[in-house]
Formats: sequence, structure tokens, C-alpha cells
Amino acid sequence: MSPPSARSDRPSSAGSAASASSSGPQGPRVLRAPLRSRLDEVDHAAAVAWALERGVVAVGGRLREVPSGLHDAVDAVEREHDVRVAARLERFAHEAVGSFAWTREDDAVHVGRVEGEWAYDSDGWDHDLVHVRPCSWVGPVPLADVPDPVLVTFGRGGRNLQRVHGDGLLDATDRVWRELGA
Repeated sequence: MSPPSARSDRPSSAGSAASASSSGPQGPRVLRAPLRSRLDEVDHAAAVAWALERGVVAVGGRLREVPSGLHDAVDAVEREHDVRVAARLERFAHEAVGSFAWTREDDAVHVGRVEGEWAYDSDGWDHDLVHVRPCSWVGPVPLADVPDPVLVTFGRGGRNLQRVHGDGLLDATDRVWRELGA
């Protein structure tokens, strides 16, 4: 399968034809964002580098056609992948603007802040990172400054975006974010 011919520019909070408005009901959270496709043939290092350079946090789920919006995307992901992938996409799209995302690139750790809404971006096809949110990344973050709950989630591995929990984690992440000049 090849990417749909329509491509969007970098998504913004204003959105594009295939964007959706969301603001998480819980407020900002802290996320682990592996930026890793569930497809083994996708080069993980290249995918992370692409997302950091592009300024997005993203999840996979390539679609045969560019969706008209989030509802269309979730329905298409359920049809073309499965209900679990669709549920992950919906959770990702509804995380609050202002949430933090942690990722790893080789041995470096980066922290980003979600700045806008979901969009489908065909430019992420090769990396299977087509469901994107604008994100300002800073880093690398010294390992000594990465909060313990984040390190624990990295240690568990996995390819899914997930929420990270821990007492004071949001404040600790915000502190790292500010110290690195964001």
C-alpha cells in the first residue's frame, strides 16, 4: 500500500481539512510517546528523528484515504486495523493541549509539549506516524533530570503511547521543560 496522494502541511491548532478540535477533560497529563510503529519493518530511529524534526508527537495507523476528520479517521482505523488501534487513536487525539510527552532517541531522552490538535499527515507514511499533534520538543534531557516514573515506563518497553503516573510528575516535567529553555 502506498500513501494517499493528499498531504497536509504541519498541523496547527487552526487545523487542516483532516483535523479535529480536542481539549482533554482532565487537563494536561504526562505521556510516554515511543513514536514507534507497530510495523516491524519501520525504522524506529528514523521515525523518532522525523517526529522530533517535524515538531510532532504521533501514533501509527496508516489509512488508504485521507480522513475528513477525527471521527472518520477513528472509523477507518477500526475497519483497516482493529478496534484497539482505533481506541488508542481516539485517546491520543483527546489528550489535552499542554500535555507533556517524553520520548527516546537512541540513548537521548526528549520532552515535548503538545501544542495543537490532531491531524492526519500523509508525510508520516514511511514512518507509520500519520496521526499527529503539533509538539515542541526540547532535549536531550540529562538522565538524572528525567523523573523516575518516566524511566520506569521506558524500562517496560512497548510501542504504545501511554499516560505516565506519579506524585508530582506533572510539576517535575514542567520544571525540566522550563529549565531546558522552552
